[in-house]
Amino acid sequence: MMARSAATLVTHPFQVIALRSMVQFIGRETKYCGLCDSIVTIYREEGILGFFAGLIPRLLGDIISLWLCNSLAYLVNTYALDSGVSTMSEMKSYSQAVTGFFASMLTYPFVLVSNLMAVNNCGLAGGSPPYSPVYTSWVDCWCVLQKEGNMSRGNSLFFRKVPFGKTYCCDLRMLI
Repeated sequence: MMARSAATLVTHPFQVIALRSMVQFIGRETKYCGLCDSIVTIYREEGILGFFAGLIPRLLGDIISLWLCNSLAYLVNTYALDSGVSTMSEMKSYSQAVTGFFASMLTYPFVLVSNLMAVNNCGLAGGSPPYSPVYTSWVDCWCVLQKEGNMSRGNSLFFRKVPFGKTYCCDLRMLI
């Protein structure tokens, strides 16, 4: 758990830079160009804390996911799998992968909130109204998403849903 948390702390600034670099495509902006320029931009505009925007929900999600995955894998390996099976080590590796997938599904809201907070009100069009509301904290973001029923938005490639009450250009019969 400590190693995972340390890795998250070290890599989160790069996650923030990557997310902001992707989000700038929404407004066709070029605010974040390359690693060094992005570091300077974030530090100049937000200080050192800008690199850690969205860190708390990401850490919580990682820790919960790790505990869930390992606990479920232990339960499956101990109580559900027969120890007489000749491919026991292979079965245990499969159970670890399946429980990891299950844990990541359950902790997806933490990833979503972390990603939204990393780009929240950072000066990019995609992190500001009308594309995204401005949140006061990650808890505020969580509450708004939960109230709207959007805690699982973006978690599926194939089964997409339109958030309740939103209007999109296809609803207005506009051509893109």
